[in-house]
Amino acid sequence: MLSNVLEVALVAATLAAGLVAGIFLTFSDFVMRALGRARAGAGIEAMQLINRVVYRSLFMVLLIGLSVASIALALAGVAFVGGAVAWWLVAGGAAYVLGVMAVTGGKNVPMNHRLDRQDPGSPEAQDLWQTYLRDWTRWNHLRTLASVAAMLCYFAATLAYSG
Repeated sequence: MLSNVLEVALVAATLAAGLVAGIFLTFSDFVMRALGRARAGAGIEAMQLINRVVYRSLFMVLLIGLSVASIALALAGVAFVGGAVAWWLVAGGAAYVLGVMAVTGGKNVPMNHRLDRQDPGSPEAQDLWQTYLRDWTRWNHLRTLASVAAMLCYFAATLAYSG
C-alpha cells in the first residue's frame, strides 16, 4: 500500500512541478515582454491585476501544495526508502523550496507588493516599472529553472523507485 501511495505522490509531484515551471516560463518567455511593450501605465495596471487575481487561483494551490509535498517527499525518501530515490527527492525538494518558494517570498512577492502600492499613472510608478520588469523577470527565470530542476529530480526519483 505504501508503495502505491509513494508512486502516485512521485508522479503527482513531477506533474505539479512541470505545471509550475510552465506557468513561470510563460511569464519569462512572453508575458513580461508584452507588458513591457505596453504603455507603462497599462503594463503596471495589468500586472497589478494579475498579482491580485493569482491569490485565488489553482496556481497557488500547486505552488504552495508542492512546497509541502516536496518537504514530505524528501523526509519520506530519507526515512523509508533511502538510496538514489532519497537523494533525488532531497535534491528536488531543495530546488523547489529554495529556488522557487524562497525566491518567490523573498524577491518576487515583495516587488509585487511595492508595485501594487503605486498609482499606474504616476511618474514614480513609471520609473519603478522599468526596474520591476528587469528584476522581477530575472528572478522569475530562476524560479523557472528551479521548478524544471525539481521536476527532473522527481522524475528521476520515480524512475529509480519503479526501476
